[in-house]
Amino acid sequence: MQRVYEEDKQFEGIDYSGKNLPVGDYENCKFINCNFAETNLSKITFIDCVFDNCNLSAASINSTSFQEIIFSNCKLMGLRFEDCNQFLFTAGFTSCQLSHSTFYKLKLKNTRFTKCTMQQIDFTEADLHSAVFDDCDLLHTTFDNTVLEKADFRTAINFSIDAERNKLKKAKFTTAGLSGLLDKYDLQID
Repeated sequence: MQRVYEEDKQFEGIDYSGKNLPVGDYENCKFINCNFAETNLSKITFIDCVFDNCNLSAASINSTSFQEIIFSNCKLMGLRFEDCNQFLFTAGFTSCQLSHSTFYKLKLKNTRFTKCTMQQIDFTEADLHSAVFDDCDLLHTTFDNTVLEKADFRTAINFSIDAERNKLKKAKFTTAGLSGLLDKYDLQID
């Protein structure tokens, strides 16, 4: 099957759940109000694309390339980002539902998460150097052997990070957020 090449196109209101997006390269495209839930997006390359108000929950993203992608108001629940092509992986997330997704061993330096619900995510062994978690809910999210140096948690809530099992040098927290670093000690903090 031949790969398609789409550039500077807008895809709006399309339900791909019954049919798959054709395998190919999509550059500088916008996907608005599209449904990719449980769709096979494997081996597709997205470069400089915007996904706005789309549902990609439980989509298959094996060897999918996400380069310079903006996800805004999207449902990205249950995605295994570690399965996608990690070469040049860069994405920003604003007002997204990312719960139950995994980023195992993924390089996410400088990634910005803004106003996202990120409950029960797995960041085990990920590199989140200088990442920003702006107004994000991190309830039951796993950080284990994760690089969090210079990461910004000042407006994040519900996080629990073991300072002995993660690299936190120069990470940013508020005084109120320090309790998320002490959870393992089962302390009463008022």
